[in-house]
Amino acid sequence: MSITLISALIALAVYLLALLWLGAQSLGGQTNSADSYFLADRRLRAGVLFFTLIATNFSAFFFLGFAGAGYRIGIAYYPMMAFGTSFAALSFGSLGCRLRKLSAQHGLITPSELIGHLLPGEGVRLLVLVVMVLFTLPYLALQPLGAGYLLESLTGGVVPFEVGAVLLTVVIVLYVVGGGMRAVARTDVLQGVLMFSLMLMAFVAISNGVGGVQAANRTLLQKLPDLFSAAGRNDFLRSRVMVSYLLLWPLCVPMFPQMQMRFFAAGDDRSLKQSMVLYPVVAGVLFICPVMIGMWGHLAFPDLVGRASDQIMPLMLGRYSPEWLTGLVMVGALAAFMSTLDSQLLALSSMLTRDLYKRYWRSQASLQEQVRVGQLVVIGLAVAGLAIALRPPEAILSLATHAFSGLAVLFPMLVGAVYGLRWSTFAAIASVISGELILLGLATGLIPESIQGGFLPLIPALVVACMILGVDYIITRSVSSAEI
Repeated sequence: MSITLISALIALAVYLLALLWLGAQSLGGQTNSADSYFLADRRLRAGVLFFTLIATNFSAFFFLGFAGAGYRIGIAYYPMMAFGTSFAALSFGSLGCRLRKLSAQHGLITPSELIGHLLPGEGVRLLVLVVMVLFTLPYLALQPLGAGYLLESLTGGVVPFEVGAVLLTVVIVLYVVGGGMRAVARTDVLQGVLMFSLMLMAFVAISNGVGGVQAANRTLLQKLPDLFSAAGRNDFLRSRVMVSYLLLWPLCVPMFPQMQMRFFAAGDDRSLKQSMVLYPVVAGVLFICPVMIGMWGHLAFPDLVGRASDQIMPLMLGRYSPEWLTGLVMVGALAAFMSTLDSQLLALSSMLTRDLYKRYWRSQASLQEQVRVGQLVVIGLAVAGLAIALRPPEAILSLATHAFSGLAVLFPMLVGAVYGLRWSTFAAIASVISGELILLGLATGLIPESIQGGFLPLIPALVVACMILGVDYIITRSVSSAEI
């Protein structure tokens, strides 16, 4: 066996055992209540809350996709992601605090329960449930898919894709079922530390290998000056596209059910506000690392095309870093996959348990019964995601690509309701369905691309959704004034 393989297997074994140990430490704190299992008794404090927020949102795309985008687009990709993510963090201290208070005051555990409390009618509650499950499920299935391939690549085929996907899924199920949100949050701390430290180690090793940051950038500027252009190579990030992305992240990130449930689980407003400050700082420092590594990839691998560029991170590690570090960094990418998957499993489990099983099947279900059902749903979702990952249909990739926009369509209706705008049931439903239909029409070609005006499809979808809600608000106020 090579040093790389041996170090990778050792690091993987230590990492998985550490996850199981942290999950086991969470068993003693369980009180067999829905709040305890799904929201860790609403006591997540600043440090743990910050790591679970950031680990949940940073998938392995941070390791592999950012580097590939840096290779294809250039430095322009960095401000788009760094500023967009920083804007999204503003919701932690504003929207997050408001959601935490509403959730605690009224015993709300899921986003569907939240909207059901704010707006009348079962239709809105069910629509939010369907949209969140529909657009989260593809990513849930993609996590074991990506983790299996990464583990196969990491071990040189010693651990086949199928075995790797099953192994990592089983480990996640064990600690999520056993410890719920408390176990997920604790393991997220480990996974977050791994992601941060290993990315910085990779950056230092590769920058030394290419002769230093300044020397490498000077060479690239002479050979490929468009890598440093404001719009990126081939004008990929034109101004309207850039604006669209800067709007996309702040609108979609707070709509992830796993992110909203972390707002619910926060111990106090101070913890959320501290996370709001730290999140953009960490993103600003770390995001530059994979983007620069991707750009430097042109110095060693100048002819990568299309998806092949997404392999630039392991290629650069193999060329410029010690063999043992390559395995460790790929374990960091696994941590990113797993920290996203465990959060998605718990979030969807809570919604299906509380918003379907308890509300429509067993309204008298005890708290202990809800926890047991939630644990079974975690297992069922994991098996379903694994089954899809082992034989993925092409449609899941397409749906996952549009998932961020699909969730962002919920933003105007849900956030307006949180801040006291009481939409009619019809307008709330119509705004979401209309927005989703526009996204679907643009994706399938049934609606001409020209209506986008150079923006991403999300923008016309949001315009229509906001127009429907705006007209409803004006009519409602007019009727109320007439009655007075």
